[in-house]
Amino acid sequence: MSAPPPISGRQPRAVRTALAVLEEVVAAGPGVTAKEISAALRLPPATTYRVLNLLVGEEYLVRLPDLRGFALGRRAARLAPVGVPRLPTAARGVVDHLRSRVRWGVHLAVFDGGRLHLLDPDPDHPPSDPDLLARLPQASALGRLLLADQPDWRALVRELRRVTDHTVTDPDRLSRVLDEVTEQGLASQTGELRPDRGCLAAAVRSPADGRLVAGLALSGPAARVADPDPELVALLREHAGSLGPLLG
Repeated sequence: MSAPPPISGRQPRAVRTALAVLEEVVAAGPGVTAKEISAALRLPPATTYRVLNLLVGEEYLVRLPDLRGFALGRRAARLAPVGVPRLPTAARGVVDHLRSRVRWGVHLAVFDGGRLHLLDPDPDHPPSDPDLLARLPQASALGRLLLADQPDWRALVRELRRVTDHTVTDPDRLSRVLDEVTEQGLASQTGELRPDRGCLAAAVRSPADGRLVAGLALSGPAARVADPDPELVALLREHAGSLGPLLG
């Protein structure tokens, strides 16, 4: 492997400019425009556009679908390590109560920095591959909760990889699926990670600001997930709602 080229005298300034633009996008929030960034940092518009295009090309930023602003991209989300919180005792009690009411696997995941982390996987019904849930959020019900909450789900998806014959790999179809998640507040997948298994997941939101903080999921036979019992869905939603004040 050849050594990287030496850094020229002008590159440190360019690096500082790029980092300042990233900081401004974080401070202003999703949707900040190039004009607003240019004004805030007192950068010439041409320089601002050049740096933004570079950061978009490297996936540190994404253009929002309406092309009117920018948000952090997939690689920026990976810069901050995820601090995995401890599960409060009261929250564990809520999860355990749901486990006592159903014969399905019950899993609790938290979302932070654009990542999914299984905080409390069901010890009696362990997920087949927790790492796969984090790498392919579009194929899991918990991951779909996270993606549906993003300005642009493409910022968090590296590839639309097929795991089974049922895995959604078409971007337009996935967009429609995520629209349904937003509308219903419930995500599902049937046979997309394992042909015989599926999952339902309800969002856990902070009651203070509505922020998505976690997801509570039931995993079970794919056929039953495809046609879920309304009472089971109500039970899942009820327990997810109880977790909001404890995790938000």
